[in-house]
Amino acid sequence: MTTSRTGALAACVTVVLWASAFVGIRSAGAHYSPGALALGRLLAGALVLGVIWAVRREGLPPREAWRGIVVSGVLWFGVYMVALNWGEQQVDAGTAALVVNIGPILVALLSARFLGDPLPPRLLAGMAVSFAGAVAVGFSMAGEGDASVVGVVLCVVAAVGYACGVVAQKPALARASALQVTTFGCLIGAVACLPFAGQLVHDAARAPASATLNVLYLGVFPTALAFTTWAYALARTSASRMGATTYAVPALVVLMSWLLLDEVPGLVTLGGGALCLAGVAVARSRRRLAVESAPAPASAGKRR
Repeated sequence: MTTSRTGALAACVTVVLWASAFVGIRSAGAHYSPGALALGRLLAGALVLGVIWAVRREGLPPREAWRGIVVSGVLWFGVYMVALNWGEQQVDAGTAALVVNIGPILVALLSARFLGDPLPPRLLAGMAVSFAGAVAVGFSMAGEGDASVVGVVLCVVAAVGYACGVVAQKPALARASALQVTTFGCLIGAVACLPFAGQLVHDAARAPASATLNVLYLGVFPTALAFTTWAYALARTSASRMGATTYAVPALVVLMSWLLLDEVPGLVTLGGGALCLAGVAVARSRRRLAVESAPAPASAGKRR
């Protein structure tokens, strides 16, 4: 399997597991506060990653990679998770979809500014289509909650934290492995969330076993595994293209909610999910080289 194909497979694993996280968060969020949920998830993820890192004996990341690891750990693993958990308790699903999904757009703009990533028309067009689909999915699945200014601000903070974390992580992956970057980023995020330790103990003592199991699931799969496959894929493509890939998550959430929660989607929801997937396909496509129009080598015309 070629490097590009393994990178694409890793990206697919990431978006599937991140989509499944919404089901787990919905259950655990009813019994765990936003900070406690983030800390519990990160502690579980750091434990699993730490064991794998120790078994593989990859050692510490080089000094040049630590800046990106620390920034992504604090902003993405820490700030993003807490702000997103908190913000989604303050606003309806439609508002959250509208605000949080500016994240991939910010990734594209920041990576163009700081990493020199190109912004081809296909990428921009695909992101526009996916963003429209994500908003349609969010509004069609929204409940009767009222949006608050605090909730909107928290969703903006989450989107900015995600975008800055991704852009900071990209250079680190040029110097350290995906496992190193993810392991220590997750650990730093957990340390940043330690002020919520008391709340985590309080919530864990009162939460049902199903909610605690969901926290553990979130830590092992959407965090430890999915963030590692994300880093692996990010090391093999541009940050802007990887950001656009996450627009597949809303479409997968619709499918999983249908299969696991018996939430039958309406036509607008299905149409929005289709737009998300179509936009990702456009954003990740590359212009084919016109090899057919190139003159054939002289030897090609010889007959045996």
